Amino acid sequence: MGRHEQREQVFMLLFRVEFHDPADMPEQIKLFFEDNEVVDSEKDMDYIRSRCQAVRERLPEIDRLINENTEGWDTARMGKVELAVLRLGVYEMRFDDDIPDGVAIDEAVEIAKKYGQENSGGFVNAILAKIIKLGD
Repeated sequence: MGRHEQREQVFMLLFRVEFHDPADMPEQIKLFFEDNEVVDSEKDMDYIRSRCQAVRERLPEIDRLINENTEGWDTARMGKVELAVLRLGVYEMRFDDDIPDGVAIDEAVEIAKKYGQENSGGFVNAILAKIIKLGD
């Protein structure tokens, strides 16, 4: 499984965060992999599980960055797809030195286009572009 596919699976797990109590997430992760025919290796499962956990551990900081860089929106009002994509993109830009910012943004936009609404890709791109300028 390539990085793009792994990233997409992490997104799907992060999407579940909004619908479940944090205490329920270990069970949700277990169910996610039981029902998942795409992830077939233990190595991929470990990567996806650890990446999701890493993002979840940084949610207060990630959400603060998102909220500070949106006008008329905040994480409570955003669509759940866009929020999960933004959280993953911000994590990759801010906390993963192995992923270039441009790759993080491109991947986030592609996932938003695939799973979100018609203008989700542009919405995600605009917010991540604004956040990236903070780091310059």
